[in-house]
Amino acid sequence: MRPVGLDTVAIVALLDRSERLHKRCVAAIGGISRPLITCEAVIAESCYLLRELPGAAEAVVENVNRGIFVIRFQLAQSAAAVHRILHKYRDMEIDFADACLIRLAEEVESGEILTLDRDFRVYRWGRNQPFEPLIAIG
Repeated sequence: MRPVGLDTVAIVALLDRSERLHKRCVAAIGGISRPLITCEAVIAESCYLLRELPGAAEAVVENVNRGIFVIRFQLAQSAAAVHRILHKYRDMEIDFADACLIRLAEEVESGEILTLDRDFRVYRWGRNQPFEPLIAIG
């Protein structure tokens, strides 16, 4: 069963009801029965961005604890690859979490991702494979 990548902006929109695309994210995640995989950088970013919303950071961590958000990435084993990705996309000012998600896609051989980030239209994983955002990103 191919997992689906999970990006920060999707987690934020999922948990913050005031986000414009909240309902779209809830519907997208609710329609997926495959594992939602991510990295600790995405979890940290999500908690930071949701810091003003009471209970949101706890909800993010609870989703990890319950196995809804699955951490399937080890930087220690992928540092050279992440460095390569950061270098490749440095003109786009790629952030660390996105670089880790690109590497994660390579590791699990799947470019399906829950994101609202338009940069994933440009990013490539593996040997020039495009990402497949499962939420329309306009």
